[in-house]
Amino acid sequence: MGYSDQLTEKDLIQMYRWMVLTRVFEDRICGLWGKGGVVELPHGSQGQEAIAVGACYGLRQQDHVMPSLRTRGAFLVKGISARVQMAGVYAKVTGPARGKATAHHMGDAERGVLLGSGIVGASITVAVGAALAFKLQRRDNVVVDFFGDGAAQRGDFHEGLNFAGVFKLPIIFVLENNGYSEYTPLSKHFAGSDFACRAQGYGFPGMRLDGNDIFAVYEAVQAAAARARAGEGPTLLECMTYRYRNHCEVQPPEAFRDPAEIEQWQAKDPIARMRAQLMQRGILTDALVSKITAEVEAEIDDAIQYAEESPFPAPEELYKDVYAPESPELVVGRRS
Repeated sequence: MGYSDQLTEKDLIQMYRWMVLTRVFEDRICGLWGKGGVVELPHGSQGQEAIAVGACYGLRQQDHVMPSLRTRGAFLVKGISARVQMAGVYAKVTGPARGKATAHHMGDAERGVLLGSGIVGASITVAVGAALAFKLQRRDNVVVDFFGDGAAQRGDFHEGLNFAGVFKLPIIFVLENNGYSEYTPLSKHFAGSDFACRAQGYGFPGMRLDGNDIFAVYEAVQAAAARARAGEGPTLLECMTYRYRNHCEVQPPEAFRDPAEIEQWQAKDPIARMRAQLMQRGILTDALVSKITAEVEAEIDDAIQYAEESPFPAPEELYKDVYAPESPELVVGRRS
């Protein structure tokens, strides 16, 4: 009996809803881009929703995740509301970092979301550091680190995986291989057969899986988490997927890709696949699908209204949170 076999009907419907919410959120901000008000430049994750939702669903609240540029679903599943994220898209004071940063790389310590970076690959070593902290504290938690195929070509990837392997850290490396590093196709920057085999060089398992199959992702992450909690160290999961949008909304998807390639992958859409599977099992019906879609649309409408009505940061916010509050016990060697 696999991990996915233990999911209840309620779990399956919730997982489907998370994927739909992620897709609608991304579609709406892509539509809003260029019409004024939206500060965040969208880097859509449409087509990759099964990875974020499948990996994060079933994690403990105390487990930490390091989202990538295209892991919007990870924020949602870990409990960061659509309202807060949308306020970040608009750079409003009610968003993450109180309007000083958008939602792309936001963190939330209480919900187990590590603060990321816009530097490709740099978050890998940060996530490894969090996993080291868990081990030193002897806490039974894991870190799930998301990144793309482009990041796997940087030194941070090799340094992070080597360190995690040597110290058997409780971390799961989730490589979202969508076939493109920004605008460069995989064939132009990678000569190997797969990235998963690189894990062997660092002393832990790696596997390639269908990243558009939410059950495959869930199963693999749960198995890797059990292995990490048992003190057996990291796992590298290479999830094969595809993004429908371009690197960002500056140019249309077909500007750098063959439209036929996009259509080929849309036929493997992760949301449509899960919906068909659940309908075949009698868990979803046309009426329930329509209800979920309507609820999600209303939730995003509410988030947009909340963001648009929220204020921008006041000028004095510029000087807040620049330094940590001074604590007397941390002041060493100060002379009066």
